[in-house]
Amino acid sequence: MKIRDILGRGEPTFSFEFFPPKSEEGFEQLFNTIENLKELKPGYVSVTYGAGGTTRSRTLELVRRIKDGIGLEAMAHLTCVGHDKEEIRDILSRMEEAGIDNVLALRGDPPQGETHFIKTAGGFEYADQLVAFIRRNFSFCLGVAGYPEGHVECLDKTQDLINLKRKVDAGADFIVTQLFFDNRFYYEFMDKIHAMGIHVPVIPGIMPIINVKQIKRFTKMCGATIPRALNNALEEVQDDSEAVGRVGIEYALGQCRDLLWQGAPGVHFYTLNRSPATRAIVEQLTCTE
Repeated sequence: MKIRDILGRGEPTFSFEFFPPKSEEGFEQLFNTIENLKELKPGYVSVTYGAGGTTRSRTLELVRRIKDGIGLEAMAHLTCVGHDKEEIRDILSRMEEAGIDNVLALRGDPPQGETHFIKTAGGFEYADQLVAFIRRNFSFCLGVAGYPEGHVECLDKTQDLINLKRKVDAGADFIVTQLFFDNRFYYEFMDKIHAMGIHVPVIPGIMPIINVKQIKRFTKMCGATIPRALNNALEEVQDDSEAVGRVGIEYALGQCRDLLWQGAPGVHFYTLNRSPATRAIVEQLTCTE
């Protein structure tokens, strides 16, 4: 089922993002984790696409197993990194043959050890080019990424919004945002893109905090900011993992409640392949909605 149709139901949609583990043991553990989350009735599950290495082939394998083995709708991420057009066409054809309906089309981050994205010969330089190629040649439902605080590589936030509009104009059906911890960024982002004529669903991305050092590393990489009050609360308990988890869950829960109250179409959870925090939040949201 296409995600645009799931979002079209008009009910809040919860979705979970995972990445393919490198080991077979980790793969099976993750599959079991996702299977156990089925009772939460997520609208869909998404699986990331590595910048290189064996996890790329596992994206398709994991998405297929989620869809066929567990019975949850699944979305495969696809990036421009390291592929020319014909390789991308082949990957998309295999997704199509596997019955996958949804793709998150991304430019992708530079491979590990590199600081800048370099276009592959015969490939795509920007995500809107990938979106346009998929739209011309396939019938997938297409998601793209949006950045409420601006893309870390684009210093001109107006240009960043123009880049997003290009992706939508090229054929994107919906937007999933980068993680953020201040809902104000999401609301201001929505006002700006509506003013530009972008009216596809925009799903806010939320990451429950479970580790202080980890989240500071992530936010530095992606350009997201941690509000001072949240940062202070985390630093007070940073040596107590259970306390950090409680702070993270409570904060994310408050974000989600506010976003849904203000009309967000759902919430996309960045799980980091760990389900307890996300489960706790969704259980509380669904028992009070």
